[in-house]
Amino acid sequence: MIRSLLIGIVAGMRSLTPVAVISWAAQRNPQAKNINLPGLLSSPRVAKVAFALAAAELLGDKMRSAPDRIITPGILARIATGAVGGMSVAPPKRQRMGAVLGATAAVGAAYVSFRMRQRAIRNSGQTATGLIEDAVAVGSALLVACSKRRSYLD
Repeated sequence: MIRSLLIGIVAGMRSLTPVAVISWAAQRNPQAKNINLPGLLSSPRVAKVAFALAAAELLGDKMRSAPDRIITPGILARIATGAVGGMSVAPPKRQRMGAVLGATAAVGAAYVSFRMRQRAIRNSGQTATGLIEDAVAVGSALLVACSKRRSYLD
């Protein structure tokens, strides 16, 4: 269940990255045993749209006019993508728990990462801190989505 928790943390940082990466990983390896995709996410079209939306989010985050991730629409998006991501990487019989873990972790991570980012912006600026956060979010999502499931991690 650690994978559900971790993908939820990623959703707290970047709401669309988990869905895009999980969908991409499933397209790359359709027989992946470590991803339990809801039907819609396994569509190549959905994978492309999710990728485009996630890329737009990564670019938009660097703009001064970008809304805070902790406003209501941002939190709701993170709950949804954290739940979908958590369910997708959970063991088959524990998908509900994976969804709950993913959604909960996303909310907590949104607030923690928001506060950390605000502090970092004061020292290093919005673009530099955003790029670092992007690298952490995308790299973490890739590790979770592409990792092999081991019984001690489930």
